[in-house]
Amino acid sequence: MTVTPIYAAVLALFYVVLSFRVIGVRRGERISLGDGGNRMLLRRQRVHGNFAEYVPFALVLMMLAELQGTARPLLHAMGMALVLGRVLHAIGVGSEPDRLPLRVSGMVLTIAVLVTGAVVNLASGGGLAVLGR
Repeated sequence: MTVTPIYAAVLALFYVVLSFRVIGVRRGERISLGDGGNRMLLRRQRVHGNFAEYVPFALVLMMLAELQGTARPLLHAMGMALVLGRVLHAIGVGSEPDRLPLRVSGMVLTIAVLVTGAVVNLASGGGLAVLGR
């Protein structure tokens, strides 16, 4: 396995950046729990949380697809789409006011990776044949 670890590492570093952005507002505003009514903290929390909700599952699907021998160009396309999607989403949601086109584009790319990963894994692992029984 050589492709998925690259994107997992890049996304892990981006997750750390998102974490520090939340921590920065918390420290600056002295908010230890919740959002304290601070709109910027709420935005940064949602960017961070949304990342944590979607990225691990997408990476698992990529890893499984890679283990089943999926072509490297498709895996790279999935990885690049996921990274770009998460960056666009972070900019879109993290801005005040939010940038809806970036937010939507980020989610479309993320969902596309999840759907592609699911289909590739069903096709590669014989899942479609199993579903047809």
